[in-house]
Amino acid sequence: MAAMAASETTGGSRLGTTLREGERVTPLELFFDLVFVLAITQCTALMAHHPTWSGLAQGLLVLGMLWWAWTGYSWLTSVIDPEEGAVRLVIFGAMAALLLVSLCVPEAFGGLALAFALIYGVVRSAQIALFMLASPDDDALRHSVLGLAASTAVAVGLLATASLFDGLAQGALWALALFLDMAGPYFFGSEGWKLVPGHFAERHGLIVIIALGESIVAIGVGASHSLTLAIGTAAVLGVALTAAMWWIYFDIVAIVAGRRLAEAEVGRTQNEMARDSYSYMHLLMVARIVLVALGLKTTIGHTDEHLHAVPAFALLGGLAIYLFGHVAFRYRHVHSVNRQRLLLGIVLLVLVPVATEVPALVPVTIANLLIWAMIVYETRLYGEGRHEVRRPQTAET
Repeated sequence: MAAMAASETTGGSRLGTTLREGERVTPLELFFDLVFVLAITQCTALMAHHPTWSGLAQGLLVLGMLWWAWTGYSWLTSVIDPEEGAVRLVIFGAMAALLLVSLCVPEAFGGLALAFALIYGVVRSAQIALFMLASPDDDALRHSVLGLAASTAVAVGLLATASLFDGLAQGALWALALFLDMAGPYFFGSEGWKLVPGHFAERHGLIVIIALGESIVAIGVGASHSLTLAIGTAAVLGVALTAAMWWIYFDIVAIVAGRRLAEAEVGRTQNEMARDSYSYMHLLMVARIVLVALGLKTTIGHTDEHLHAVPAFALLGGLAIYLFGHVAFRYRHVHSVNRQRLLLGIVLLVLVPVATEVPALVPVTIANLLIWAMIVYETRLYGEGRHEVRRPQTAET
């Protein structure tokens, strides 16, 4: 009904800065996000094929660039209706380009480096073009979009230049491209952006689920079409660990964060909260979920062997940084520190060297015991307050 009312207000077209107030994530947005599933899978595969520190860095840099492209579309669909006929076609084109970018990921630092840069530029250009079309009478939004276009052009140029190099120089150019692109909103201000808090928070929650799904996929891939007692045990432990990551985010955090965003003062305050806690901090969460997926994939394939340093860090260090991301996320919203998550993250980092000295099943078992113990503690600690938070809010009359 909200979409119909908005269409009537704008003469049947939603290609304008009419906020999608009251709307939920559309089927087309979910369809678009499915392409991002392949991107995440490809990043995990890149790191798995190059289980070194440099391979880990490459996978995270690629993920960062792809994330920044995805989160741009999450901002875009707060001000335009992706189901609008012309917009729908552009979104389909962006999906095709994102698919091609994903196919380039295994060789993004090799033979397909230039192709990755150029096609990535197409993905970003489609988003910017739609933003420009949606802001003909909104000078503040247009100013912000022009700033984004500038940082995008710089990033794509650096990626193209990086294709001429290899090794450390190539990685440094990638890191610079990612930093300058993501820093664009700081350089050009945040006042002009528009968003619908409920839609924005839900969209990011769904992408967390997609990232967690990669952990499940990694378990299946790691099993290599075989099932033994050890593999079955590792698979169950992997699912339990993934479920714990889901619980940590969706039990309370996602609910409170969404409400805080909705209650924030519209304009710069709300925009910067969305930018910091969702566009930036959620990258940390998604990246660490991908790292844990890499660790689980290695564990399933080598249950009776010791983990090497990289997969051990991916498993325990990734989980630790996931917890640190939650600590930062909470601090940004309520200005308090979750001590138990901070402490557990530190403990997991300390255990990384230990994980290289014992069979792979041991660290994933320990990680499960520790994180589920923390969940039980938090559930008891929050008590009735947790039920109050989770109770559906009733509309005020």
